[in-house]
Amino acid sequence: MSPAQVAVDSLLASDAPWTRDWVWGLPLIVLTVIIHVLGLGFLSQKAIIIYRSLMKRRHTVGGFVAVMAGTTLLATILHGIEAGIWALAYCLIGARPDFKSAMLYSLGAITTYGHENLDLLTQWKLLGAIEALNGWLLFGLSTAFLFWLFQEVSPGNDANP
Repeated sequence: MSPAQVAVDSLLASDAPWTRDWVWGLPLIVLTVIIHVLGLGFLSQKAIIIYRSLMKRRHTVGGFVAVMAGTTLLATILHGIEAGIWALAYCLIGARPDFKSAMLYSLGAITTYGHENLDLLTQWKLLGAIEALNGWLLFGLSTAFLFWLFQEVSPGNDANP
């Protein structure tokens, strides 16, 4: 039996620990990554259009700052929406009693900050670690995106119109 088959069989076994965490966590990771990629794709298109418009008016440094600041703000909002999706899931499964505490927990988990004295119910603790894994993926995508955008709209970039 291959390692993949063993992993799938153990995940699907009814008495396997943390099965529910993975059943909830993996689709949430896929959903939030899809939302993130689509959101960053939309932001990239709009940021380039806005920057080119500002460049026509010779607002080189100001345009750079405005585009980077606006895009960073919108990417941060995107992360907040994704944390909200996890928080909603925590409420739906009963891992947190209310949306406010679920959102605080989710932001702590997705950023791996985790400083607040909030926990998920014992049977859902692995789901918090799975969300932290999701956060690494999302923040990695955002970092790569912002680095790319910085290169695209940097005033010293010769490729800019």
